[in-house]
Amino acid sequence: MPAYHSNFNAEDNRLIGNMALLPLRTQFKGPAPKSTAEEDIIDEALMYFKANVFFKNYEVKGAADRVLIYLTLYTTECLKKLQKCATKNDASKTLATLAVSSFDIPGDSGFPLNAFMTKPATKADADQLRQYFTQMRQEVAVRLAEKVYVDDKPSKWWLCFTKKRFMDLSLSGPGN
Repeated sequence: MPAYHSNFNAEDNRLIGNMALLPLRTQFKGPAPKSTAEEDIIDEALMYFKANVFFKNYEVKGAADRVLIYLTLYTTECLKKLQKCATKNDASKTLATLAVSSFDIPGDSGFPLNAFMTKPATKADADQLRQYFTQMRQEVAVRLAEKVYVDDKPSKWWLCFTKKRFMDLSLSGPGN
């Protein structure tokens, strides 16, 4: 079975480096255009997460796939944090903190996806990419907490994926 690829690859979107700046359904401030569509890249990443996380190899078919890869790896990091959260309220606070914490972007030495993503051309592009990542991370935090916590209890059908490593990569350093 092949991996799922983004349906947004066919769209013509602005690029930062070689990552697509895709529209988001979000209330968080950032450079992403507002989306009125029923589904955005965050929904797609969460929908395909459970299937894609099993793949060790992933063929990038477009700029939106790079965003999907990043969001899949970030979702894994979120699930690791959620293992320690007993309630949805705790989870929301933990994920909100993780979303705005310090992180690497393409071109930084600690960024695990440098083989797939190019460094932003200018400092302004780098700042905009960091804001875009923050905006996506904040939105993932809200939506993932809604999906994982049913009746204020964590779903084992989500938390069972914490040990899986998509493409054998992790956004956090070794041992985290």
